[in-house]
Amino acid sequence: MTHDLVAENRRLREQLTQLLEQAQQNQQILLRHQAFDLQFISAGSLRELLDTVFTTFAQSAGLDVVTLALLDPDYDIRRILVDLNIQLATLPHLLFVQEEIEFGELAGRLSRPVLGAYSEELHGRVFPEPIAPPASVAIIPLIRHGQLIGCMNLGSADGARFAPALGTDFIEHLASIVAICVENVINTERLKHIGLTDPLTGVNNRRYIERRLHEEIGRSFRQGYALSCMYIDIDHFKQINDRLGHQAGDEVLRGVAARIKAELRSSDALGRFGGEEFVVLLIDTEQADAVNVAERIRLGIAEHPLMLISGQTLDVTVSLGVAALDHQIAEDAVGSVAKGLIAQADNALYQAKEAGRNRVIAAKAVAA
Repeated sequence: MTHDLVAENRRLREQLTQLLEQAQQNQQILLRHQAFDLQFISAGSLRELLDTVFTTFAQSAGLDVVTLALLDPDYDIRRILVDLNIQLATLPHLLFVQEEIEFGELAGRLSRPVLGAYSEELHGRVFPEPIAPPASVAIIPLIRHGQLIGCMNLGSADGARFAPALGTDFIEHLASIVAICVENVINTERLKHIGLTDPLTGVNNRRYIERRLHEEIGRSFRQGYALSCMYIDIDHFKQINDRLGHQAGDEVLRGVAARIKAELRSSDALGRFGGEEFVVLLIDTEQADAVNVAERIRLGIAEHPLMLISGQTLDVTVSLGVAALDHQIAEDAVGSVAKGLIAQADNALYQAKEAGRNRVIAAKAVAA
């Protein structure tokens, strides 16, 4: 009898020890899950969220690779990246698809997580070259309001890390958090974009250009690259409004904005500064090169009449002033430097109009 009691006590102590160890493990898992949630939720911008997904989360979870494939049929997200001056080339793990069918065989399986050994045929589209193929993967569908918005793809060099029989409770919870965060930051960036966009022409507004100019001047001084500014005015615009009406004037503004934008790189910034005036920031561009761009813009507008909705063609010209930042004096306040650069370009524009319009005038480099 005594022997039985000793054995029972030992068994109960072992069970208690196991339960305590399991409770501690569960607590650690819970804390780790909460930490992941906080990492994603605390991302206040698209750039921060992408950094969290590709770097912070990947390292914390011990993953060899993480990719994010987003459905972007209307190029909305990619336009946001351009506006944020984020180059897709710097984000090789961020992928975009137009339609679900582009996921290939995965398309029909993205109602729940897909776990297992890596297969080029099945998983190659979400781990494209030059990404090294992982040994095992977890493809996590991101679903909002019943619609697939993309998938987050986890890869490990450990072939047993994501076995098909592995429980997916944590992964599905992770998917719901990431999907909400992706939707939230994209909507936030869209709202910012709306607040910084001219509703008539669809290009940036004055507020955006002024803010971007401050940022680029700071980067220009720190990194030593060139920065040029272009001030553009539509010639005789008041006469167009008076003769043809404001609807035709609006069409001219949109047409000119489109012609200017066609000559710029994605890294440059175009904004309507007010009325019929536009300002362009040319990043990493010397003044001589900026003058060449300005001349292309001038010719592109002057040599191709605009077609109005009424069917009427209209000859339109623009005058342009170009100024470049001078790095010789970099200790002045950025605000005064920005005002000086805009003023130099505006003064050059005035000279172009005084000289007969439909021409490009370059200012002397502005003292920073």
